[in-house]
Amino acid sequence: MPNVLIIAKEAAEIRELHSGLTRTGFNCSVTSSSSNLSENVVKQECDVLLIDTDGSSASVHTESMWEQLHELRRIRNLPAIALISSEGLGRVDSNLEIDDFVIKPWNISEVVTRTNRALKHIRNVHAKDLMKSGNLVIDISKCEVSIEGRLLALTFKEYELLKFLASNKGRVFTRDALLNEVWGYDYYGGDRTVDVHIRRLRIKLGDYANNYIQTVRNIGYKFREEAKSVG
Repeated sequence: MPNVLIIAKEAAEIRELHSGLTRTGFNCSVTSSSSNLSENVVKQECDVLLIDTDGSSASVHTESMWEQLHELRRIRNLPAIALISSEGLGRVDSNLEIDDFVIKPWNISEVVTRTNRALKHIRNVHAKDLMKSGNLVIDISKCEVSIEGRLLALTFKEYELLKFLASNKGRVFTRDALLNEVWGYDYYGGDRTVDVHIRRLRIKLGDYANNYIQTVRNIGYKFREEAKSVG
């Protein structure tokens, strides 16, 4: 079930919304706008934020909340939906990081619909940012590679080389072609650079290396088209 965190000045004002969302299948928590937002998002394993706001960032507590949200969204693509009055909508600060809004007094069905839409959008974005092959996951948004959830400590060029090969499964590339694609035409190093990076990648992939990167004799390298999960 999706985890929803409601941020409100007064928890009592949001009780009905909390109950309604819980009845429709959400795991719902409430926190104050003066609380530590990042801590609560992690603690509640939050998927989407519902923010009770008047549209401004004037008060000290509210300003702190929006600053925390800004920093949080720099490292995590977390959707935020404002719960706002029609009067407040007219004075919404353009700098506030809001993806959608629901006008008070809110209708539970509308809140549920907009929350589900935000979750669907974020899942689609995440799906586009992830490349999966067997046990291997390349997270393009974070420039991270993991196997069975274990992050690999890759250099930037190792990451770029692996990502390029994985983006072209089954296609064979010569060393010169890989130099041009990954290092660029203005790179003056020899094609041994590719061999060195492939060797390092294989070491870091460990037992999985041959399941993904294949040497094509007298030509170059390719990413196996049918990489299988191991273990």
